[in-house]
Amino acid sequence: MTDASTTRQASGEGADVGELMARYDEELPARRLSGRVALGVGIACFAVAAFVLRQVFWPLSAGNQYYLMLFLAFVLPLVFLCYRPATTRARAYLSSPLEQRTDNPGPLDWALAAVALVACLYPLLPVTIGDSGGGFDAFLDRQGSLTGLDVLMGAIVLLLVMEATRRTTGWVLPIVCVVFLAYAYYGGFLPQGWPGAHAGIDFDQIVNALYNDPSGFYGVPLDVCATYIVLFTIYGAVLDRTGAGRFFIDLSFAIFRRSRTAPGRTVALSGFLLGTVSGSGTATAVGLGAVTWPVLRKAGYPRENAGGMLAASGIGAILSPPTLGAAAFIIAEYLGVSYLDVLVWALVPTLLYYLGIVLAIEIDARKAGVAAVDVERKNPWRLLARSGYHFLSLGVIVIFLAAGLTPFRAVVYATAVAVGFGVIDAVVRRRGRDWAGVAADTARVVYLSLSDGVRSVLPVAAVCAAAGIIVSTITKTGLGQVLSDLLIDAASAVTDDATVVLILSAVLAAVAILVLGLAVPVTASFIISWVVIGPALLDLDVSAPAVAMFIFYFSVLSEVSPPTALAAVASAAITGGRVIATMWQACKYALPAFLVPLAFVLTDNGSALLLERPAGDVVWTVAVSAVAVAALAAAAGGWLIRRAGAAERTLCAVAACLLLYLQPLSIALGAGVLAVAVVVHLSTSSRTREELPT
Repeated sequence: MTDASTTRQASGEGADVGELMARYDEELPARRLSGRVALGVGIACFAVAAFVLRQVFWPLSAGNQYYLMLFLAFVLPLVFLCYRPATTRARAYLSSPLEQRTDNPGPLDWALAAVALVACLYPLLPVTIGDSGGGFDAFLDRQGSLTGLDVLMGAIVLLLVMEATRRTTGWVLPIVCVVFLAYAYYGGFLPQGWPGAHAGIDFDQIVNALYNDPSGFYGVPLDVCATYIVLFTIYGAVLDRTGAGRFFIDLSFAIFRRSRTAPGRTVALSGFLLGTVSGSGTATAVGLGAVTWPVLRKAGYPRENAGGMLAASGIGAILSPPTLGAAAFIIAEYLGVSYLDVLVWALVPTLLYYLGIVLAIEIDARKAGVAAVDVERKNPWRLLARSGYHFLSLGVIVIFLAAGLTPFRAVVYATAVAVGFGVIDAVVRRRGRDWAGVAADTARVVYLSLSDGVRSVLPVAAVCAAAGIIVSTITKTGLGQVLSDLLIDAASAVTDDATVVLILSAVLAAVAILVLGLAVPVTASFIISWVVIGPALLDLDVSAPAVAMFIFYFSVLSEVSPPTALAAVASAAITGGRVIATMWQACKYALPAFLVPLAFVLTDNGSALLLERPAGDVVWTVAVSAVAVAALAAAAGGWLIRRAGAAERTLCAVAACLLLYLQPLSIALGAGVLAVAVVVHLSTSSRTREELPT
């Protein structure tokens, strides 16, 4: 590759979006299959999707655990075929010339896939082998007293699940699983007076808890993946295949007229809308950057600012209704509420998140002196008339959820609506003259969407199965309550004041979630944090919805937190900016989202931000929080009416913290501090103007 081409690649010109996502997305380091292997895997993924859809309307009579065993047996072998065994091979593939690339699985991958299929199907096979086998009912009857062959098969599945997780997310989560397994086995050797000491669990019982008990591999995380998440990834694939992503970006460009802040506003709105197509923040940031970076560069945005804007807007896609990230479905399952409730809880925090981004965009546009850019803009009304049907399927999800349908049925109907309008669009484009072509287009979209949806869910399935190892260990040993007590004790060691203990516990919890999220994907981070940190906040009388959303937001925000912030790294690859500087810019844009979740848990009034209080409370808490977000944006961006000095920025930050406590006294103090900041800023600005030469 020449120096010129290297430069273009670094600046996002001609960069392959798929390659960037493969390099930087924590859940998308997949192979690029070719030839018969690609065809075979595509057909297998399509068959799995058809099986999942069948389960929605005609559930298997043997029960949910039987279905989950089949689901894992189908997806686990596909992981070994679709994901590379080593990052060195991935780098070699990505750096080799296109015409020389071969990325199909090798003999070891095929062998692991075959072993995974047999080991996962073993509990269901109606074949008696001595005192083992005998089918599903016989396997369940042996719960707590597995045979030697049962233990062997379970141990194989355990190793394969950790290997699949390593291939899809890296070493950290498997290592965490090993630590928890070691704790389960060796915990009995700890002095019994120590916190966390337990009687110890032998290896047979560990395998029994994972392989036979519904709290292990086949627990809530995999259940959610096999019901909710896979169907929503299929729905997102349908939207993508029918052109929704391109429409959302075109509409965003069309809405904002020619002005210096229009490109930045377009990024924010596009990020919000693209969340319906991609459940990955990094994928959204990369896809968005590939289209909008040339416009941002032409406007004069510095590379790091543009990269931070892209990363923050992309991560916001995971927080945005009606298709939140995978952890949102787990929230609904853990709390026993409808998915619509989770969407309602996310509404105001999402608006506050994007309010912070928009304000940061306005500030950066003024500080960087960006210029208005002439780009081809379509008429927004014509765009809506032509392709606005993409919004209808989103509305269908909400309507059906409100009508009481289960989320998986609602999303299946929404997918059907999206396909139906795609057919109508194809008929209109072909003017009804080529029905064979319309049928072929429709079949292609359906096939590829179902196949892509299942392939996209493979890393999530691996993570959810691995999370079952951690959840099962914590449940069997009681470790969750022990760690919860330690967190509260750490805060109580500082003070006996209940309010301060809650504040310190929330801050420590936020830091712990962010640190955990630096190493593991969002879904795993949420699951681990819920069983470890959740009980501590619940014991401090924080409501379950507030705790769940608090953990969810900080799990997501780990993707823009230095030093690993993959969304920012990917955005820097698009813009060619410095990586660390881009990370800090992403933090600046997302800053309100780091503080607003604390408002959920610190006071009872914070639940109004989740729409859990009367309308009057909701109005004033949202208004106060919006002012706090504006103060944070001013503090982070260094701008009020014009550039702000250190004193005004410090006062704005203090004011924001006081306002977000959402108690009358703190709100009054915060408003006073903010007023002082404005007065100081105005007086400083006046003196500066007087000192300027005429």
